[in-house]
Amino acid sequence: MRIKLAGIKRQLDYSPNHIENDSLILMRTAEHLIGLGAVVSIYNEEDIGKIEIPEKMIFSMVQGERATNELMNYENEGRQIINSPASVKNCYRVNMTKLLPESGIPFPKSVHVKTNNTNSVNFDDFGSRKIWVKRGDVHAVHREDVTLVYSNSEMLITLREFERRGISDAILQTHLDGDVVKFYAVRNTKLFHWYYLNGINHTKFNIKKLQELAKSSAEVLGLFIYGGDAVIAEDGSISIIDINDWPSFAPIREQASKQIAKLIFNKAEKYEYGLCNETKIRFNQD
Repeated sequence: MRIKLAGIKRQLDYSPNHIENDSLILMRTAEHLIGLGAVVSIYNEEDIGKIEIPEKMIFSMVQGERATNELMNYENEGRQIINSPASVKNCYRVNMTKLLPESGIPFPKSVHVKTNNTNSVNFDDFGSRKIWVKRGDVHAVHREDVTLVYSNSEMLITLREFERRGISDAILQTHLDGDVVKFYAVRNTKLFHWYYLNGINHTKFNIKKLQELAKSSAEVLGLFIYGGDAVIAEDGSISIIDINDWPSFAPIREQASKQIAKLIFNKAEKYEYGLCNETKIRFNQD
């Protein structure tokens, strides 16, 4: 009997500037899975909870809260989903900015604020000439969802704008000087790709250490298919600043899609034959 899989595309709103690339990585993964002998049906994030999805094994790029909650219900029914919806919620900034530092991952100072209650928020408390104001849930829908500000007034204006747009939670985060490095990886494989994003100084650093921090971050959050960003300080030290659930892998799409497909197929085989006994992913609901 051929393994039947459901693949779920990410809603376009959650792929700002990456709509085509996000679609391509999922569809290329599906093609490789078909090549491995699986039967694959493709759905859209908007379909979740509205139409029947009979497949018990699902690979998903879903990020929105409504569809993610529906997938959590699927998982509670016994279906297996990669990445798990719990791990996707762990990547919401209000959760990630707690989970990673608590687990010893080097991470910039981050403060969770409610956008309708900013009386206790003060730019000067960060002791920095600039800080980031980031929406607290999904990574970005608009360019303004991640904004660098240089004063208390700029910060408050940005938070008020978030509130007007219906964004209830925000993260205030210290800006770290240094080279920004972007990375992509797939757990249980040798795939790890990185490159300088801004290339200010191209400071030398320990690549193995970056890989270890990326892997540890993914394990804490419960991700199997992931990417992220790190800052390399002048002394070569590394801080993780973001982890993404199933990024586009655009620079290495072909290589990545093959590894992702193998990971999914192996897990599907284990699931199909009742061999999968994964521990439940920790999900921070605060």
